[in-house]
Amino acid sequence: MNPNTSLSAQQHDVKALELLRGIKSPADLKQLPIEKLPDLADEIRDAICEQVSLTGGHLAPNLGVVELTIAMHYVFDFATDRLLFDVGHQCYPHKLLTGRLDLLGKLRQAGGMAGFPEPKESPYDLFSVGHAGTGISTAVGMARGDSVLGEGHRRVATIVGDASIVNGVAMEGLNNAGTLKRQMLIVLNDNGMSIAQPQGGMAQFFDRMRVSSAYGEFKKRARDMIKRLPYGDLIEEAYHRAGEMMKAAVFRGHMFEQFGLMCIGPVDGHDIPTLIDLLNELRDFDRPVLLHVKTVKGKGFDFSESDATAFHSPKPFTVEGCRVEIKKGGRSFTAAFADGMIDLMDRDEKVFGVTAAMPDGTGMAKVMDRFPQRTLDTGICESHAMDMCAGMARSGVKPFFAVYSTFSQRALDQVFQEVALQGLPVRVCMDRGGFVGGDGAIHHGFMDISMFRVFPKVALLAASDEPNLRRALEFMRQYDAAASFLRYPRANVPESPISETVPPYELGKARLVQPARGSRPDLAILAYGSEVYEARDAIAQLERQGYDIALYDARFAKPVDTALLRELVSANVPILTVEDHAVAGGFGAAVLEACNDMRLDTRGIYRLGMPERWFYQDSRDNQLAAAGLDAAGIVRRTRAILDDGDPVHVVAGATVGATKARR
Repeated sequence: MNPNTSLSAQQHDVKALELLRGIKSPADLKQLPIEKLPDLADEIRDAICEQVSLTGGHLAPNLGVVELTIAMHYVFDFATDRLLFDVGHQCYPHKLLTGRLDLLGKLRQAGGMAGFPEPKESPYDLFSVGHAGTGISTAVGMARGDSVLGEGHRRVATIVGDASIVNGVAMEGLNNAGTLKRQMLIVLNDNGMSIAQPQGGMAQFFDRMRVSSAYGEFKKRARDMIKRLPYGDLIEEAYHRAGEMMKAAVFRGHMFEQFGLMCIGPVDGHDIPTLIDLLNELRDFDRPVLLHVKTVKGKGFDFSESDATAFHSPKPFTVEGCRVEIKKGGRSFTAAFADGMIDLMDRDEKVFGVTAAMPDGTGMAKVMDRFPQRTLDTGICESHAMDMCAGMARSGVKPFFAVYSTFSQRALDQVFQEVALQGLPVRVCMDRGGFVGGDGAIHHGFMDISMFRVFPKVALLAASDEPNLRRALEFMRQYDAAASFLRYPRANVPESPISETVPPYELGKARLVQPARGSRPDLAILAYGSEVYEARDAIAQLERQGYDIALYDARFAKPVDTALLRELVSANVPILTVEDHAVAGGFGAAVLEACNDMRLDTRGIYRLGMPERWFYQDSRDNQLAAAGLDAAGIVRRTRAILDDGDPVHVVAGATVGATKARR
């Protein structure tokens, strides 16, 4: 596709994808002559770019690995051999080469192609994966497992990014990979990028390698150099069997050789013939090898190459001439958080913002532009970021760590040891709490409440809209007794908040959003976070059907509002808790436990949350509906409680819902 041509004018017909449409499996790929493979690469890029422009998705990471993926499948047989991805957001070319072109038209939608590797979609996907740092360890595990089972003939390869390989888990995997006594290939995809600009000393090391003059000297000093590598005698023997290309590419001084790996490269990751030749030489090498491949993130289109950060995972977009326009949505919770942080930092010089390789996704990019000296991107290392925040808090700074809910899991031990155990006021702002839409099961934020509420004195908050988000941030700024955790969804803030002016957050106090019309409601809904608005819409329907429901914005999952619970239970008012979080250990569980601790009757307390099953790629609205967490689902649950007793429960001697007729 010509990058200066409108995408809308480039509708793909059979001829436009004639090579790609002929590939139903990698066996078909192997039938193509090597000179045809660059044309196939162009078709793959066109297909991916066209679809992402329509539905959104990961664009730049996939465009950068097209030739590499073609070469890997051309040389290996991944019907038998093992291919592991780290993170996995660069898997679209792999999926197209393994017969899934027909799924591309519903990318990241129900029934279509998942945006990450997904075993239920194809046997060529070995793990459902979306967190960084795991590829090397799982590859080591498969290599060892195959050897134990007498299937050591299965070759193992993993593709890891230059930003991901610095993750602590990746380093642990590298350390163990060097002890293997069999084939294993680690492909380091070095595109000089993380999701945003790479961070830290490793990124500087890779920069130095790219600009060094080592290429011209490789061949002359290969023989002398290889004798000094780890496993020197073994590799010297293998060196005599290796081709001239590999001899020339062996890199002396690559830091990863210290792990016991033979290091090859950097080599051009877009030169298909050279990659195929080199992979053919490496395929059966009987020691672990790291192949350092240099690629261009966003390769193939001017707009994605020049701004790979913006086109890492864009919303739908259009290209008209030289102008590219990404579809605008409403105002997101992420944008509201960024503005709220800027307001805090304007008022408090001790506030410091931290993110772990997600400046755009968390909204911190805007904050970093405004306060470059009081913000930091640590790179893909949530555990380090949490510990660093603990150190900052101990020194008297007020760190706010902006992180996706699903990635906060990676720092659980650090929250325990360095934050909670020390009683330090680290502030954790968790974007994408609840269902996340197209990214699917790997990214849902469904366990942050259950993880963090076990720690003494921590405060767990949720924001239902932008005014409440700002109030929550202000509460956290002033809360010094322990850590605090705020969750908000991957969604737009309501255009018309229930109230533009909301009272400040008080520790463990809920807010009455909509009172009952009578003196005693038929039921009280305690909604946590953005579910307040789904509950409000449900109540509007229920009122038309004759029900009288009170609505509370719970605000806190820890501590819960015990005074409110005592009041409602004592008045024989059934309670329905609603949350976009797992039921086990969530807000509703906290309510039940609090009532039990107060010796209150819990038979009139009902919980509604994420069912205990996996929800795959779809829109967030559809995921909420499937879980019964949209307005219609709340209506159904409320009527089941009041009409049927869900089943009929006795509360303080009275049958709940016994006098209600079906409507």
